[in-house]
Amino acid sequence: MPHFEEQILAAISRRNYEPLKPKVLARKLGVPAAQYADFRRALRSLHRDGRIEMGKNHTVKPMPPHGTITGTYRRTSSGMGFVRPHLLEGQTAAEIRIKEEHSLDAATGDTVLVRLIRKPTRPDQLASGHIVRVLERATRQFVGTYFEREGQGLVRVDGTVFSHSVYVGDPGAKGVRPDDKVVFEMLRFPTPEDRGEGVITEILGPRGQPGVDTLSIIRAFGLPDVFAEDALQEAREAAAAFDESDLDGREDFTNDVVITIDPAEARDFDDAVSLTRDEKSGHWQLSVHIADVGHFVPPGGPLDREARRRGTSVYLPQRVLPMFPEIISNSLASLQQGRLRYVKSVVIDFTPQGQKTAVRFANGAIRVRRRFTYEQVSESLDSRESMNRKIEPEIQEMLLHMRDLALILRKRRLRRGALELNMPEVELEYDEQGQVAGAHFRAHDISHQIIEEFMLAANEAVAEHLSRLNVAFLRRVHPDPDPKKLSAFADFARSLGYKMPTDFDRFALQRILTKSATRPEVHAVHYALLRSLKQAVYSPEEEGHYALASANYCHFTSPIRRYPDLTVHRLLDQWLHRGKCGSDEVELIGLGEHCSKMERRAEMAERELIKLKLLTYLEERLGLELEAIITGVADYGFYAQAEQWPVEGLVHISTLTDDYYYFEEAHHSLIGRRTKKRYRLGDKVQVRVVRVDVQRRQLDFRLVHAGSHGGKKTGQEI
Repeated sequence: MPHFEEQILAAISRRNYEPLKPKVLARKLGVPAAQYADFRRALRSLHRDGRIEMGKNHTVKPMPPHGTITGTYRRTSSGMGFVRPHLLEGQTAAEIRIKEEHSLDAATGDTVLVRLIRKPTRPDQLASGHIVRVLERATRQFVGTYFEREGQGLVRVDGTVFSHSVYVGDPGAKGVRPDDKVVFEMLRFPTPEDRGEGVITEILGPRGQPGVDTLSIIRAFGLPDVFAEDALQEAREAAAAFDESDLDGREDFTNDVVITIDPAEARDFDDAVSLTRDEKSGHWQLSVHIADVGHFVPPGGPLDREARRRGTSVYLPQRVLPMFPEIISNSLASLQQGRLRYVKSVVIDFTPQGQKTAVRFANGAIRVRRRFTYEQVSESLDSRESMNRKIEPEIQEMLLHMRDLALILRKRRLRRGALELNMPEVELEYDEQGQVAGAHFRAHDISHQIIEEFMLAANEAVAEHLSRLNVAFLRRVHPDPDPKKLSAFADFARSLGYKMPTDFDRFALQRILTKSATRPEVHAVHYALLRSLKQAVYSPEEEGHYALASANYCHFTSPIRRYPDLTVHRLLDQWLHRGKCGSDEVELIGLGEHCSKMERRAEMAERELIKLKLLTYLEERLGLELEAIITGVADYGFYAQAEQWPVEGLVHISTLTDDYYYFEEAHHSLIGRRTKKRYRLGDKVQVRVVRVDVQRRQLDFRLVHAGSHGGKKTGQEI
């Protein structure tokens, strides 16, 4: 039933939705007749909870605002809560402040019904409200650390979801011991007056034991880590039926020089490339071959069900939770060197200047000539002598051509207004026990840019083709930024001395990014713009991709690890076989929301586990001094991230004792009244680790030499 509720709400929130009767709406959503009773129950539940309205002639309508608002609740460590309203498409609204005593038993992530108590009287104020009902729980499963007190068994829940520990029954239940990490089901949610009650369902192991932290995050985020037996059986049957000598009527690319370029630790290979150049005309022909996962995964079967539910593979430190069983992801569909593999191929012709002249698509078969790591390609391109020793001449020549074409395509992309943020990624290093031992910046050199540009070209080519066919498909949408946020960024850039016209566009933004790339304030500028942009999502809506400056864009190149890519493959396959294809746009809206949600869940889980491992590392290193970058500024202090450690710590304003600092929101800065010293978003500071709370995921820094180091007195904008 929750699945139907999501589909119904997605359908009626569209701009062009006209009220429909339940049976008509059910047909539009593709509800099977056998499940219509469940669909009607979902409608009744939504109506009872005040989330939909039944209009004339029993038509289904979105609920108009009339003093109550539905939204997602978020609780802070202080007990104060905020609700982000669920709005109709195209609407915007600020969060609603909820005092702890008016939050009932809501927990972070819950869908709640809020009654507005006070509307804001100034632009910088938030509305206030009372939660009147919890409509839907985000989860009833939580992870925490077991302990005993006064003969009672309690669990201290990880993070700041709850202020107090939760009662879980008799001490020693299920053989649990103090300091064990456990999973428990919430029976009665905590309120400001009651600690709540739960029951332990799984013991993960002693806190700090290798692997327990990873399992804790998997359970806390509800990540599926096993496959149903029927899905595994379907994968085995596909493997048994696959004949590596059978081209299956596909276009034969097995004699082409095809290579893969992936990270050294990659286990599945879903993209391969080949490039030829006509020496007389200078024209290029790029072939991008993508694993044809859909050949092994029929729609509606067990494998498809499991992949759709997951939405994406999850890449945790030292562990992958794949979207497909390894029989598929690491074997049948993986483009392994020397093995015949089925692919969806995009063949693109370019002029010498990189202008696209022709595109064709094919169901193909390839045999990868050589597998490269990024490091091997970079080394080869940097050293011709090394290349001559290790690489076949025709592959050596192709790599050089690939570099040249990638640079041409990149220049064209920037010329059309694509934005490139300079945000280096940090990769952690681990010891044999899985504990953090170091870190380094991930390279983003020409080897990465080759694959990046070629995949972008293929994704765009497929999206443009499906758009010309006028068929709905899951696009990768990056909406235009909020004009107010962009205007605030422009003011910030001007305060740093950059010239920003009053009527600026993406080209002005790109000029600022380029100019700042070699200046000390590079992090300040790039962080500020990043925070001004919206999040990319999956949707059939034709909103374009702002950062890429692309009107038509989709994800097509990673079907082993992203479900939206598989849906695009299936549409292309229909067209290749029948000359036409079709889809249900309403169903795609719900699927896009689900896949976007699963993507965010995967990203949050990865970040949370990295944070957990880093905090465990820093817990034993109090007093450690680090170079850091200010990543957020507020009236109570600023957050800083160590340059080579992707974890944020708070420098509280009370520790800045050399002056009285005030918050200037427009410049993302704390400024000293007397000294005019400034701590600004993106500034580099030197900090010391002073407090680590692994349980609550909190880290406190102090500035080193706070009276003289860190902030900058420029006088430029003060």
